[in-house]
Amino acid sequence: SNNNKNKVKNTKPNIESQRAKASFRYVEDIAPGLKLDMDLHSILHTSTSPVQSVQVIDSYFGRTLVTDGKTQSAEHDEFVYHESLVHPALFWSAHLSGRDAMGSGAPKSVFIGGGGELATAREVLRHNTVERIVMVDIDPEVIEVSKKYLPEWGGDAVADHPKVEYVVGDVLQYLDGSTETFDAVIIDVSDPIEAGPAVALYTQEFYSLVSKRMNKHGVFVTQAGSASFIPFAHSSLEGEGDEDTCFSPIKNTLATVFDHAIPYSAPVASFGEDWGFVLAFNGPEADARNLVDLSYETIDDLIEDRIETVPGVPEHKFRSIGVKRAITGDETGSDVLKHYDGVVHRRLFALSKPLREAMKSDDRVMTEANPIFMY
Repeated sequence: SNNNKNKVKNTKPNIESQRAKASFRYVEDIAPGLKLDMDLHSILHTSTSPVQSVQVIDSYFGRTLVTDGKTQSAEHDEFVYHESLVHPALFWSAHLSGRDAMGSGAPKSVFIGGGGELATAREVLRHNTVERIVMVDIDPEVIEVSKKYLPEWGGDAVADHPKVEYVVGDVLQYLDGSTETFDAVIIDVSDPIEAGPAVALYTQEFYSLVSKRMNKHGVFVTQAGSASFIPFAHSSLEGEGDEDTCFSPIKNTLATVFDHAIPYSAPVASFGEDWGFVLAFNGPEADARNLVDLSYETIDDLIEDRIETVPGVPEHKFRSIGVKRAITGDETGSDVLKHYDGVVHRRLFALSKPLREAMKSDDRVMTEANPIFMY
């Protein structure tokens, strides 16, 4: 009958809508009671190295590197994380050394602990003063996987760059066994999670070692985990929760080794929250305020003067609205960077009042004997 024909016709869109509801999901724990849940389009790679589990997935945030169940960086906003980590420290090194008539070319030498995706080294290579990068990462699998699936992060163009010396090894052991000193030291390792590979790289003992491997105007920076704009009760910033953020303890610990430890943050949507960094250096009291108050013009002039494209790094195909694509590969200055500039510099260091208040009341320090673990 005609009625039956109509019924058959109408089932098609219904089946499609039912199938659409049953998509695969990627779910990541962000904090107790909070998960990030999104469509999982494909799993491009999955393996377990001697150090950690490693996945590359394609999800809501584009291609994403995941280790031990935690997003390390995603196509959508990896540039926010990596530019925020690298450029304030390197420009501050330039600013400090520029006050000495002899040293205006810094930073020339940079040490990267971790950074297996290669994007941290990509950002460092954009500074035309840099002559040498030593990058030590414990897990060669992350680098190989990143070169294959995430070439936009840096890929072979960075890994094989003549200025980059890449060492497979333990960051602490490498620095302990070396006498080389650097203008900047950047720590881009996974969070200090219990049984994770990076816990020792957030301790007072490690920071003391690092300070001995830095040149006169040396600048240190580390990623520092979650930095919620409004801290949650469970975050242990008040010392009462079950789970920890390490933003305050990392700042406190660095302040026991360096004259200045300056916390800052950037919103990284693929991490599910604002993300913290701490920049540390030695020098007069006024310098701490000077870093935060650098004028827009000073930063933008440094960018125009020093920043260049790294040849051979492909551009992300997918770009968020408002982010210009680099077309020619010959860009210099502000056309190269997608996030960091003079305006953003101020914003990075402007922590919310609730976060500043919570950090004031947290005096914990991280040592080998008393480590603090993130969720």
